[in-house]
Amino acid sequence: MTYLAPRQGLFAIILLVSFCLQTLLLVISTDQQLSKSRALKGEQMVAQLIDEARLSLENKDRVSLSVIANRYTSEQDVTRILIKDNNDDILVPVGNAPMQQGDTIRQIATKGDAVIGSVALTLKDISKGEIIAMQWPFVIGMLLLHLLLWLIYGYLARPTKEQINAISRDISELHREQFRQLDQRGSERDYARSSYEDDRRAADVEVTQSTVDNTTTADASAAVRKLNIHGAVNSYIREHQGATSADADTRTDTEHDSDISAGIKDDVDATSKAELAHHTENKPSETSNNQSIGKAAHGSAGLSATRTFDSVRVQIVFHDEFNMLERLAPAQRLPYLALCTQLLNQATTELLKQPLLLGVSVINEPSFDDKGASVLLKADNSHAKVALAGVMLGKLYLMLNKIIHDKHIELSRFALPAKAGVSDDAQSEAMMHLLHGIGKKEQMLILLPNAGLKQISHHVQVQSIMRPTTVYERECAIFEGGNDAMIQRLADVRNAVLMVDNQEASYS
Repeated sequence: MTYLAPRQGLFAIILLVSFCLQTLLLVISTDQQLSKSRALKGEQMVAQLIDEARLSLENKDRVSLSVIANRYTSEQDVTRILIKDNNDDILVPVGNAPMQQGDTIRQIATKGDAVIGSVALTLKDISKGEIIAMQWPFVIGMLLLHLLLWLIYGYLARPTKEQINAISRDISELHREQFRQLDQRGSERDYARSSYEDDRRAADVEVTQSTVDNTTTADASAAVRKLNIHGAVNSYIREHQGATSADADTRTDTEHDSDISAGIKDDVDATSKAELAHHTENKPSETSNNQSIGKAAHGSAGLSATRTFDSVRVQIVFHDEFNMLERLAPAQRLPYLALCTQLLNQATTELLKQPLLLGVSVINEPSFDDKGASVLLKADNSHAKVALAGVMLGKLYLMLNKIIHDKHIELSRFALPAKAGVSDDAQSEAMMHLLHGIGKKEQMLILLPNAGLKQISHHVQVQSIMRPTTVYERECAIFEGGNDAMIQRLADVRNAVLMVDNQEASYS
């Protein structure tokens, strides 16, 4: 298979530009040369005309002047001749193209020291088309030369088999690298899931081990108590063995058995009472241990990827690396926070008008303080896309804050960039720690269960956190981008909010 030369069309465009530039330079240089030659020719013609018409000009003989002037207008380059007397009155205007533009050469006619008149001769301009028509062999030759260069390039610059094989290897390596990255991301997700499963199994093992330990302790106590009972029975039998032998005649085997049974019963009753008291004393501590283990197991279950949710919390904090907000005077800080609050409320109101987010409502009334702001969204029905609403609201406010921040910086006013976090309400505290720990400027973090991620998967793209150190970082994702429809919808809502808040977009 024969391949074309790389970027052959681009090389053709370069050659075309080169041809046009060379033609333009040719026209300019030719025009300058012709202008100089025509100027010299015009001056010579004017001097010769004055010499021939000096006597007629002195006598103001219009007929003679017309005959002389008409002889000069027969020249191809001359378009107009104007002869005037010493009072600057026109004696003879000769020329058949008075409206044609050109260079005019004027000269005064004298006789001795006296001025007898003046002559003005106009030479016509040479058009660019005439120049190209004059230089047509050069133009066609340059065109053929550039065409030949293009054909030679197309033949010589074709890739060889070695180059084609090298390109094929590079493409194969690129595909392998992409698949390797995809596999690595998948392995990271699998590692996160397996780590979560290991943590949950570890918690279950701890609960089971604690239960086994408690059971083993109870079994050991029971075994000790049984040994004590058997020991008491044996000692009782030994103590009463002598008495039993002495009174063998007066007591029957039945009475002897009843006495032994009574002694055993007393010992068992005493041991049972002691065991019951011991169990009653240890029961609160065992109950507290079981409660703490249950709480730990519940905490691990809170991170389950299959957890249910019906509300999403959007948390927005300022990216304030140098704690500038708390150092700001109240006269500037309070209006700035009020502006941010107004933007957030207006953005929430305008966003929830979208038909895509039908069934999503706001639970709280958000307001900004030094720590940021929080918006709680709730799904009114099972079809409401509350997770998508939270992600869109977070991205919308970041877009608005970017505009406000840039405008305030341009006006030399105080403003701060922001970062956002979207999570279900149960993980809001963990999301706040993530925002302060790994959140970056103008970034949005997402901590949602599988149902929420599935809800937003058709509209946005997310990426995992590289080298996570905690289970929350493994479960967290970073907003990477959205599809064209969602970005356009957010841009429309942003414009609507800015139009509403146009007059309140600055503070004093």
